[in-house]
Amino acid sequence: MAETHRVTAPGRKKWVVPQRSDENKPSVRPPDRKAERNLAVPFRGHITDGMRPGKKIVVVGVVDSCPDRFYIALTRGHGSGEPPPDVALELCVRFRDRQVLRRACVRGSWGDADRAVAFFPFIREQPFKIEIHCEHSRFRVFVDGQKLFDFQHRLTSLGDIDTLWIKGGVTVTKLA
Repeated sequence: MAETHRVTAPGRKKWVVPQRSDENKPSVRPPDRKAERNLAVPFRGHITDGMRPGKKIVVVGVVDSCPDRFYIALTRGHGSGEPPPDVALELCVRFRDRQVLRRACVRGSWGDADRAVAFFPFIREQPFKIEIHCEHSRFRVFVDGQKLFDFQHRLTSLGDIDTLWIKGGVTVTKLA
């Protein structure tokens, strides 16, 4: 997730994510103190049974009052804070230039970022709902019910995509 990457070896970047003693699972839970603590950003959680066509990830949250950017990423491998060599989708929402960048990393090599979107749906201090639908050949991403973009799969082993990462200027209120 770009603003916290540090080069650790040629072509490798390190993600700074705090280690947690418990494994966070995206799930629907009633709002309570423990659930809020488990959804604290930066967030790293396990995607049960990986991704597959027909499966979707839902992130509900609120944009911070003075956001710079935030990231959502779907990756293969959820071991340590070191980034895995495969990132199926990294979505970066940048407020200064009102862009939503998307890219992937396959075997440690980052591809070019896709930038074009028809609209910028995120507003400071306002709630949002992002849905990432997995289809056979692509991820289809919706924000508040409106299609934002399609992202063709760069990783074809969808079942190995097992980790959700969230970082930056947002508060997460619900995951499903």
